[in-house]
Parts: sequence; structure tokens; C-alpha cells
Amino acid sequence: MPDDRRTFGDDRPIFGHDGPDVAWRPTADLLAESRLARFLRSTGEPDLEALQARAVADPDWFWGAAADDLRLAWQRGPDQVMDASGGPEWTRWWRGGAFNHAWASIGVRGSAEPDGPAIAWEGEDGTIRRLTNGELLEEVTTAARMFAAHGVRAGDRVGIFLPMLVETVVATLALGWIGAIYTPIFSGYGAPAIAARLQDCEASVLVTADGFLRRGSVVPMKAVADEAVALAPSVRRVVVVRRLGEDAPGPPWNPDRDRWWHAGMSAARIAIIDEAGPPVLPVTDPEAPFMLIYTSGTTGRPKGAVHVHGGFPIKAAQDLAHTFDLRPGDALFWFTDLGWMMGPWAISGSLLLGARLVLYEGAPDHPGPDRLWALAARHGVTHLGLSPTVIRALIPHGADPVRAHDLGALRVLGSTGEPWDPVSWSWYFREVGGGRLPVVNYSGGTEVSGGIVACNLLTPIKPASFNGPCIGTAADVVDATGRSLRGEVGELVIRVPQPGMTRGFWQDANRYLDTYWSRLPAIWVHGDWAIVDGDGHWSIRGRSDDTLKVAGKRVGPAEVEAAATAHPSVVEAAAIGVPHALKGETIVVVCTLRPGETDGEALRAAILRRVVDDLGKTLRPEAVVVVPALPKTRSGKIMRRVVRAAWLGLDPGDVSALDDPATIEAIRRAGPTGAANH
Repeated sequence: MPDDRRTFGDDRPIFGHDGPDVAWRPTADLLAESRLARFLRSTGEPDLEALQARAVADPDWFWGAAADDLRLAWQRGPDQVMDASGGPEWTRWWRGGAFNHAWASIGVRGSAEPDGPAIAWEGEDGTIRRLTNGELLEEVTTAARMFAAHGVRAGDRVGIFLPMLVETVVATLALGWIGAIYTPIFSGYGAPAIAARLQDCEASVLVTADGFLRRGSVVPMKAVADEAVALAPSVRRVVVVRRLGEDAPGPPWNPDRDRWWHAGMSAARIAIIDEAGPPVLPVTDPEAPFMLIYTSGTTGRPKGAVHVHGGFPIKAAQDLAHTFDLRPGDALFWFTDLGWMMGPWAISGSLLLGARLVLYEGAPDHPGPDRLWALAARHGVTHLGLSPTVIRALIPHGADPVRAHDLGALRVLGSTGEPWDPVSWSWYFREVGGGRLPVVNYSGGTEVSGGIVACNLLTPIKPASFNGPCIGTAADVVDATGRSLRGEVGELVIRVPQPGMTRGFWQDANRYLDTYWSRLPAIWVHGDWAIVDGDGHWSIRGRSDDTLKVAGKRVGPAEVEAAATAHPSVVEAAAIGVPHALKGETIVVVCTLRPGETDGEALRAAILRRVVDDLGKTLRPEAVVVVPALPKTRSGKIMRRVVRAAWLGLDPGDVSALDDPATIEAIRRAGPTGAANH
């Protein structure tokens, strides 16, 4: 370990994990004043390694200390932090306490600092709305009254099928205020995918919009919602936000079922005045569900992860505080959708911490490639979160669109959703962050409410990697028997429960246990391959169910993809394993090219050679295929199982999360079954 490690000032090292490949090191300010540095000092532990060790050994102590550090607005403080008497799979938190995530998010700040900024929203057409803390609190309590007038009660399920609007935030908080459970639904879903979620949770109300803008065109949400509701008989009320304005053509309408959001809010305001106050805030059990969020299954119906008031919001806030250093008064913008975990995560975490939340409904490069940089400058964004896919899409436009805007307010860059390739990471670090801002890589899952591994601002950052487990998360990399591995690829696991873990899948406890707890006793197996290198830096190597095994040699698809995208002509790649008579399995690389590049045998051969040069002849791909686009979710995750199914002409299973289902057909035509038919 180098002798020049930064310290607290008394020769005690604050971090390790330095090395020759490090791209960023913490500044003196972060070492002294960051939220994590202050929290570390408050615990009395000498360094992060000691803090992590104590958190693993005594999670009751750690999460109690973390909750105190976050200054959560309890309705009633807990008597017991964690209760694992029912087994780690069913750990309960904050026994004896009362915590309502909506009140904790906006109730306190709305009352104490009513004029402080809470939300800034920007539409793709340039429309801007801003709400203060007091205005957001008033909107939330009014909406809570409106939902109650529509018959929504504690425990009822309500679907939210909206883009990222002010009303999206208001609806999530208002439903939590009255104890109802919301189901976030991706704004780009088709009717069958929406209906499947509404059916599964038996939602009684759906909140949607007349439409929204995407690349300058209107997306007719209400028409799609109507198709979905026709397949979901439990829905008796549809509440419609007027996003497109009074001049837009009226959406299809069922007068017996449909109601305008603005009309309901007006009626609720009158009711509040007549009844002398907002609806009474119930005393809320921290274990009461507030959100039911679905993740796509490999086959069959999606999984409905149940999250509670004292779980997901607290984990989101803790990660944003200790991983991203989000402080009161900062401004967070994460390019996401409510239907992906990062939408609810950004809402809960930013508001609980007293930060300002910035929202955007549209495309990242419309009307020009500088849209995100202009937005960040306009709203004084301090914390910017973009997926590697977004960065790869913007790189071909060059750095001039970035440099055209003052990004001086930025302090932290974030990313999640998929592995980085070194070229794209370096561009983000150099061109957006000026080579001075940390790129906080962050990876976890919907079912654990946020991160498992991440960077932090007290530890040097190596390109495209993670510093280690999220603060307080007992993550490890293990072999098939549960033995810890270092320097070898293994399963990413969590050894000790934490508050953000789902309380099971909706009405399907066995599927929850089978998915995460059945492979190793009392250990959460997340389903990702990971590796810890000699410097202590962690990397994710793809889903463990995506692993390739060629002639007995196991490799994560991310390694193959990184080699392919290192070729200057390649933008993105998906590596899949297909059956082979001799090797058992062989590799096919499906990729997309940069603008101006032309597919041809010579180029494909060059890409193949690059993979062989990086990984060796044993892992030589059977084929390199070029397609216009890869099947991805809106959040940017490449769906390798869909790529594989399309290549082999198989049923791709659940494809409701796809941003563009048409991408499947191009791969199918290129595959062996498609070639036989053309």
C-alpha cells in the first residue's frame, strides 16, 4: 500500500485500495466534510474496512447508527432495530417504531422550510415547473384527499403509469400518506405488460396521463391505458393527468370510470377548506408496504417485489448519503423512469435528505445532443446519474455539446444499469467530469432497494469498477459452497439482511425463497458474477445465468463484450452462448456499429480478432453479427436472454421490459434459423 494515502490528519488511513490504475482520488474537502467522513468519525471506527467489518458483525448497531445519521423523521422511534427471529429471509425492522415515508420526505421540510426548493421539472418541449417544499406538501396532502375521495384506502393497490412529471412524485407520496400501495409502471410499456401488473396486484385505480412527448412526438398514454384496463377488471377508476394541455385533442374517455387529475385536485382543495385541514396522517408501521414494483422474469410472469415504508426509502437515502454524498440543498438528476427502480429511488432518497429533485420526461438527445448538459446547467444539478448506454449514444456527437454549457455545479457523476466499457467510462470522466469529478459506479437491484456494490468518495476509484460493497452492506463474492473468493469470478451475495430487502414477492413467497435464498443457507444470492482484484476493487461480470462456458472455461459475457467494444467501430455488444457439438457451448457476439461504419466481412473479422487478442483462442467467437440495435430496457440494460432466444429462434419469454421489441426480429433473421428461411 502506498505511503501517501490521505488520512484524517492523525496518520490513520481513511482508505486502502490505491494502485497504479486509479483515475480519481478524494480531495481534502471530501476527506473532512463529506457525509461519509462525518458518519465514520461518529462511529469511532478507524477506517472504512473496520466500519464494514462491524456492520457485518452487528447489523443492528450499524443500521441504528445510519438511521441516526440520516436524521429520519420518525413518527415514533423504534425500540428494536432488527428482528431476525423468523429467519434472515423474513427479517423485520424498526420494531415498535412508526415511520411514514411520505411524511418523512416532505412533511418536515414542507413545514420547517416552506420556501425551500423541492422539485424542478422540465418537459421535452422546454416547459419548466418548480415547486417549493411548502407547495409540494400542499400538493401531496391535496392528492391524498383526492385519492381518498376516489375510494382508495390503506392497503389498496394503485398503478402509476406516468412519465417523470411533478404529478408522478405527488402521486407516489400521496398514496404513501394514506397507507395505500403504488405500483410504478414503465411509461413505454404496451397494454399487455401494463395489464399483467394491474392484474397481478388487483389494482383498483390507475393514474395515467393524456400523453407525453418523446422526440417531439406525442405518446398517447391514455389510449394505451384504456387497452390495459380492458384486460384488468379490478380497475374501477382511471385518473388522468393533463400533460399535453387544453389545446391538445381530448383523449378517449369513459365518463363512468375516468376522472381528470386537476378536477379531482380542485374538489379536494375545497374539501380541505370545508373540513378545516388536510387528511389525517395515519401512524404507520415501518413494515407496512408502500410500493409493489415488478421486475421481469426470465420466463412467465414478472416478479412483484414488496417494499415497505421502513425499507426501500431508508436504503435509498442511506446510499445517496454515504455513497454519493448527497447533502441538503444539492440537486439530483438521474435519467430514469418511474417504472425502473431508480425512479422511486431518486424520489425517496433525495427528498428524505433535503435535496432538490430534478425531473425530465423526454429523450436524452432531443432536440439536440446537448439536451442533458443544458438541463444540468439550467437547473444547477450537483449529482448527475446516467447509464453507460446513454453515454455511448452521446459520444459520437463529440465533446462540443458538453463544453457549450456551464457544468460547474456538478460534484458527483453516477452510473448504474450495466457494466462500463473503459472507453465510455473515460469519456464520461474526462469530458463531463473534467477529470476531477468522481464517477460513482453503483450496482444492485430492485429487490434490495438499491446498491450492493459501489464506489464511495473516501476511496480511490479505478475506471469502470467498484470500490467494494455499499457502506453497511455485507456483500461478498463466493464459490458454489459459499466460500469467499478473491481474484476469481464468483457469485455476488449478501451475507447479512438489510432494511431494503424486499419482504417477498406479491402473493408468491415460494418464488421469492427459490430465487434468492435456496442456493446457500441463510445467504442472499443475487444472480450476478463478480470478482475482487488484487487492489481490492470489485467488478460485475454479468448475470450468473448468462455465464458462458466454452470447452470447460467459464467467462462472463461482460468480458467478451468489453473486448468487442474495444474495437473502434463497435458501439455496443451482447455476447451469448449457443450450443456446440464439441465444445458444449460457443460464443456469438451481436453488436452495433458507430455512425458512418459499414458492416462487412472484413470488419466482422477484425472484431473477432480483437476478442481473440484479449481473451485467447479458446474463447474465439463462432460468429460476429452486426444489427441496427440491441434489445434493451428503457434503463439501458441489454437483455442477453432475449438476444440468445432470438438468435436460436426460441420463445424469448417475458419481453414487456423492452424499449423496442422490433430489435428482436433483426437478430432472428441473422441467426441460423432465420438464415435457413431467407
